[in-house]
Amino acid sequence: MIVLGIDPGTAALGYGIVESTGGRLREIDHGVFETSADTSMPERLLGVHGAVSAWLASHRPDVMAVERLFFSRNAQTAFGVGQARGVVLLAAAEAGVPVMEATPNEVKSAIAGYGAADKRQVQRMVQVVLGMSAPPRLDDAADALAIAVWAANTAGSAGVGRAAMSPVMDRSAVAPIARGRSGYERAVHEAIARERAEASARLGAGPSDTDGEATTTAELRSVRAAELRSARAAKRPAS
Repeated sequence: MIVLGIDPGTAALGYGIVESTGGRLREIDHGVFETSADTSMPERLLGVHGAVSAWLASHRPDVMAVERLFFSRNAQTAFGVGQARGVVLLAAAEAGVPVMEATPNEVKSAIAGYGAADKRQVQRMVQVVLGMSAPPRLDDAADALAIAVWAANTAGSAGVGRAAMSPVMDRSAVAPIARGRSGYERAVHEAIARERAEASARLGAGPSDTDGEATTTAELRSVRAAELRSARAAKRPAS
């Protein structure tokens, strides 16, 4: 099995290609594709798409592994990564290659044993796992090789189809949202249930045994309308 790992970015996109044979992993190729800050964003994304499409065509991987979006303090960086990630996923869909995804912490835990591993530790473990003569020099390439190793091991134990359907945390995830199954969906349903229970309590019915399922939408609207009328009345000046 051949895995193409991608560390997405618009300025620098890391890639790593790994082959798994009989439980052993080896590095085929890795590097960083860079775009110039002097070119427009559409041109940079076009370059990313072309590079990824070329790797897919030449190496014919069985699966692509891409880092999952995570919260960033720098909104500009997060937007850029998201745009590059979308182009990468598009290239995979065009080639008919399944996609697996994992957060950086998940990859670090699988490679180095814990999610807080630093860059040098990840590079060193990638070198050991892949039997490379030296650790990958560029951070983006090392991250791409790391997620490729993670995907190769995960797909080898669970199967590509099952491993690709990882739990969904956000609407930008690879797998379609499975209603009521993900942690995100459960949190939303629990919040709605609490709101319904509180609404029932305000109506004098008390919380139900079914997390407020008996409370209708009309009742909730009635409660909210009453609260709004009370708030407006409190703001009116006294005559």
